Amino acid sequence: MTGAADLLVRGGVVATPGGRMRADIACRGGRIVAIGDLGQACAAATVVEAAGLHVLPGVIDSQVHFREPGLTHKETIGAGTRGAVLGGVTTVFEMPNTSPPTLTAADLEAKLAIAARDAWCDHAFYIGGAAANAGDLARLELLPGCAGVKVFMGSSFGDLLADDEAVLRRILASGRRRMAVHAEDEARLRARRAIAEAAGDVRLHPVWRDPESALIATRRIVGLAAEAGRLLHVLHVSTAEEMAFLAGHKPRVSVEVTPHHLTLDAPDCYERLGSLAQMNPPVREAAHREGLWRAVREGVVDVLGSDHAPHSRAEKARPYPSSPSGMTGVQTLLPVMLDHVAAGRLSLERLVDLAAAGPARVFGIAGKGRIAVGFDADLVLVDLKARRRIADADIASLAGWTPYDGLTVTGWPVATVLRGQVVMREGEVIGAPRGQPVRFLDVPVSPSAPA
Repeated sequence: MTGAADLLVRGGVVATPGGRMRADIACRGGRIVAIGDLGQACAAATVVEAAGLHVLPGVIDSQVHFREPGLTHKETIGAGTRGAVLGGVTTVFEMPNTSPPTLTAADLEAKLAIAARDAWCDHAFYIGGAAANAGDLARLELLPGCAGVKVFMGSSFGDLLADDEAVLRRILASGRRRMAVHAEDEARLRARRAIAEAAGDVRLHPVWRDPESALIATRRIVGLAAEAGRLLHVLHVSTAEEMAFLAGHKPRVSVEVTPHHLTLDAPDCYERLGSLAQMNPPVREAAHREGLWRAVREGVVDVLGSDHAPHSRAEKARPYPSSPSGMTGVQTLLPVMLDHVAAGRLSLERLVDLAAAGPARVFGIAGKGRIAVGFDADLVLVDLKARRRIADADIASLAGWTPYDGLTVTGWPVATVLRGQVVMREGEVIGAPRGQPVRFLDVPVSPSAPA
């Protein structure tokens, strides 16, 4: 290495693409410039001592709902990304179901403008795929800062709901980037809603939104995407049957799973948490959870996403099924999954792939997802032996709660580095928001975009 570094992370166990190694990492100009035994002579403006810690690539959470604009009593881009860096997340993809929904170039620009001022981490925003903009999606998906197209086959309303087959075909035909989808069958959900209304009991949530509701929609969209020759990303898969089906459609179809579907199970979570455990698709019985873990072990799953989707406690307190579905998750994604590593359910290497390298590979993110020379210096330093208690009081989200309140986990993020700048140390954010739009390999770089 020649020249001084801006940042030197010294003496940690580094998770590189070639395996773990004790090494120093030198960063300059926002990127990694050297990895190895760089010695005491390596000059750097800032030195972070990482002895006793593991250094992982910054987490890429490709499914968050930050509610801004329009629903800022629940969350904001500023609060959501603050929680992200507190949890070791350095990149987020935000969903289009805001008010107004993200359907046009102007909608996307409005979010990017807010993020330029308030975002603590790097970011991209999905465009919603809908009847209203189906013919324009091929252009919209290539705008700088766009994560791609997101389609709601169920669990949405107004312009964002796309459950009609003709509309789905138009959306799939317009564009070439991998399309993300929420796959629940809207017709079946409407037909079965009476189950939830008659019971008025959140424990019936996974009965109303049964496994067949998810499987019907997943089979349908996979078939339509194959006809269109379109790459597909199925979000928050929740059933063992879907995983068995999706295993036969790799790699054209990529698969996401969430920490809550891997950690919680019915009926226990509903009895303990009530509507705080209410999500779409639902947290299901332990047999489905084990089916998801099997898919993780067998390589069917590509990506971990939090599906961070906060609501206020007052909203969650409404009588079921009027209570909204969603929970916080971006800040707890890594601690919860590190606890699974400590319990032996997955290796640290597999976690790194699911939480960093996998999203970068699936979505074609430029310069992120691995610790390697030339890549963005996005890092999270974790203490694999630390035992910490997750608490509502520490959650940065405006919602102010987590379904994991009171859970003691083993493994904790102690520092977050974004493009060579320390933005979190020991539970405190540092400096000012400095997030930038994500660059994608298949999206033309605008003249004003950072190199």
